[in-house]
Amino acid sequence: MIRLAREGEAETLRSLVRAAYAHYVPRLGREPAPMTDDYAARIAAGEAWLLEVDDKPIGALVLEDTDEGLLLDNIAIAAEARGTGQGRHLMVFAEDEARRRGHARIWLYTNEKMVENILLYTRLGYRETHRAEQHGHRRVFMEKTLG
Repeated sequence: MIRLAREGEAETLRSLVRAAYAHYVPRLGREPAPMTDDYAARIAAGEAWLLEVDDKPIGALVLEDTDEGLLLDNIAIAAEARGTGQGRHLMVFAEDEARRRGHARIWLYTNEKMVENILLYTRLGYRETHRAEQHGHRRVFMEKTLG
């Protein structure tokens, strides 16, 4: 079940995201931005979602409305759930949520050193629009036009 995160669940989100992104720290030489996000603020803004299986949180999603479309700001899957299709389930949910909100486009960015993410997003129909540095991170921006 995918649901909006509730007040008081910021630590659940933070823990899930930190565990999902921890393997990138040595590659990047620093914590990726999602590891330092303010999840209490994300919850208060209605931007944070949790994926639960058997009442256990195994995935997190942060979606943000922007003038350019729905920003898929963060997606994280617990290590034990990787390779089970749950990440793809969250991606489909994000695209459906973008359509529901009236967006014709969903976009995201990832660190250019997270090459497996770039390949995954490309396989899911996203295309690279540009690369830029933001807050000390080299980012690859990608988008998908929604039908």
